[in-house]
Amino acid sequence: MAYFSGLSDVLRITFVQIMILSTIAIVIFLYGMMINFQKWGAGVTGYGLEPQEGTKGSAIRFLKTWWKQVTEESHHGHGKPILEVLILDIVFQRRILKRSPLRWFMHFTIFAGWMTLFALSGMMFAVEMTEKIGIELPFTPAEFRDILSIPNYIFGYILLIGVLIAIVRRLFVSEVREASIMYDWTFIGVVFLVTISGFVADGIRTGIIWNFGLDPASAPPAALFHSVISLLFCIAYIPYSKYIHIIATPLAILANKGGE
Repeated sequence: MAYFSGLSDVLRITFVQIMILSTIAIVIFLYGMMINFQKWGAGVTGYGLEPQEGTKGSAIRFLKTWWKQVTEESHHGHGKPILEVLILDIVFQRRILKRSPLRWFMHFTIFAGWMTLFALSGMMFAVEMTEKIGIELPFTPAEFRDILSIPNYIFGYILLIGVLIAIVRRLFVSEVREASIMYDWTFIGVVFLVTISGFVADGIRTGIIWNFGLDPASAPPAALFHSVISLLFCIAYIPYSKYIHIIATPLAILANKGGE
């Protein structure tokens, strides 16, 4: 199967090649997460305890301790029901809403756009894999890609709105600008680049809105650029950067059973 992205219109990458790139990114991600779990689980055997000095970190210990804290019937933290914490604190981010509606709208649009696009990509991957192993579906991968095109556009624009709000706040709101560090600018810059590159790659291919009059022959390398930076910064790089907060924060909220 020839894929849309590649070095040129002739040298397009194949399904196997994109799967190899994806697998490498996932392995790098999992290795980084294991390192973080080992660090977080260094000697910890219970909620709120300090790591035991000289104890080697264990990813399994961390996961067991975290799961015990999430599921146990105790009064530590705020004691909110897990379903309430998942929906209100993690998905709808009510803690941010209490502080600032605009900041909440920015965070929620970035979160909703990013996670939905990730889920749609996972669905597309599942359909392609199903077709590859010979299971017949009522639609082809190409037809399913067309079905997902409208949701992809909608949530792509939702993500773009959130990113633009974040950029405007950091440029024109003095207290936000003064509190921003290089990490903040790097994070929002990468998200902006990934989002825009996806729109541009698709625009060049379809000639809709984002083509900027560019030669259609530049569509495959534009799509390859989008694919590579997405795999690099949206998967592989997360555990090794401050981006880890998008995983660590929900874990901490669940362990603390919600609340502030």
